[in-house]
Amino acid sequence: MNRRLVTTFLLAASFGFLAGCQSVNDRIAQKPEVFASIDKATQDKIRQGIIDLGYTEDMVYLALGAPDQKRESITAAGASVVWIYNTYYQRYDGTAFVGYERRVFYDPQLKTYRFSYHPAYADVYHDDTEERIRVVFKAGKAAVIEQSKD
Repeated sequence: MNRRLVTTFLLAASFGFLAGCQSVNDRIAQKPEVFASIDKATQDKIRQGIIDLGYTEDMVYLALGAPDQKRESITAAGASVVWIYNTYYQRYDGTAFVGYERRVFYDPQLKTYRFSYHPAYADVYHDDTEERIRVVFKAGKAAVIEQSKD
C-alpha cells in the first residue's frame, strides 16, 4: 500500500513537471483544427519553430508557444498586439568577498587546537533577460517580426 502511494506521488510529480515543458507536438495536440487548416509547407515551418509574416496568433503560438509578455498599443494607424519572447540566462560577474572561513588545525608544539581565519570568496552570477523575438500583430496577423541575430 505504501509503495503504491509513493509511485502514484512520483508519477503525479512527473506529469506536473512535464506540463510546464511544452513541445510543438503538444501545442498542435491542443489546437488540431488550426493545424489541420494550414497548408503542408506552412505546417513544416511551424514544426521547425519558424514563423513568417501573415501568420495568425494561433499559428505563432503553435510554432513558438506562449509569449513571455503581451502588449497592446493603439495608434492613429490602428490597434496592434505585440508578443515578446525572451531568453533567460545567468551572467558571470566575477567573485565577491562573502566573509571569513574558519580553519581548525592541531598545533603539536602547544598540544592544542588553534583557529585561523581566511577571507572567503564566491562566484557571483546575475540573472539576465534578453529579448529574443518580437512579433507585432495587426488585424490578427503578424505584420512585423523582429529577431536578434545571436
